[in-house]
Amino acid sequence: MSTSTLNLAAIQQTCNNDKDASLTKSESLVRHAVADGAQLVVLQELHATSYFCQTEDTEIFELAEPIPGPTSERLSNLAKELGIVLVGSIFERRMNGVYHNTAVVFEKNGSIAGLYRKMHIPDDPGFYEKFYFTPGDAEFNDGRSGFTPIQTSVGKLGVLVCWDQWYPEAARLMALAGAEILIYPTAIGWDTNDSPEEQARQLDAWITVQRGHAVANNLPVVAPNRVGLESDPSGHSQGIRFWGNSFICGPQGEFLARADDSNEGVIKASLDRSRTESVRRIWPYLRDRRIDAYQDLLKRVRD
Repeated sequence: MSTSTLNLAAIQQTCNNDKDASLTKSESLVRHAVADGAQLVVLQELHATSYFCQTEDTEIFELAEPIPGPTSERLSNLAKELGIVLVGSIFERRMNGVYHNTAVVFEKNGSIAGLYRKMHIPDDPGFYEKFYFTPGDAEFNDGRSGFTPIQTSVGKLGVLVCWDQWYPEAARLMALAGAEILIYPTAIGWDTNDSPEEQARQLDAWITVQRGHAVANNLPVVAPNRVGLESDPSGHSQGIRFWGNSFICGPQGEFLARADDSNEGVIKASLDRSRTESVRRIWPYLRDRRIDAYQDLLKRVRD
């Protein structure tokens, strides 16, 4: 295998309220990916449990864990055993009353290479995440931005989470900080009451905006999403049908791998590490940015 090539995989799975069962399924799929040669494996958002944000329930906070904690230790051991870089997702208890939706990157030796705490938090019917998650810090104590890539043995990973994927600012800041891959662990799906036409528009928008981040920043994108119907515990709706369609695309938005909308499994791709450099030489978007004219981006609205 050439050192200029990175073999990566994304996991698409169903989940339930049994944390051990969900993690066991994640582990099995990760092993399958590694058996096919994956060096970097990315799990979907909140893969250890069902998507609990369909309702607001204080009892759900019992699912949260510190980092390090049981789930991070389990994923750490898996990364070390298999000798891979692994991106997992944890409902983090940072302190009493402060909880995060956190992506954790594990090195080949099982150590934690870094954390990313979801910055953009949605609050929509069926996606009541503001009830559960505090946004990630805009700046760390050492002065780093919240949008800082995580250095690993397979490169600098620009890890973001789900709702972050709709914001070009997040992708651009990761790119400017040297990210070599944009990674979006995701839990997104359809309201079962939406028409087929509306469902198709939503899915197309989700794919298109992320491929746009790949194109605008000349970076590969990895977007694993959960799949399957999860009922609404409150009974107020029929639940969410998570639409899968996990994908990996290259630095010009080209599809390298894509899953369907209903099946669990692994998608994999081999990335040419030199492609971003070669594409940026002919599409020099970063060179031509007018940073002297973008001040209004720091305003909520432009009057």
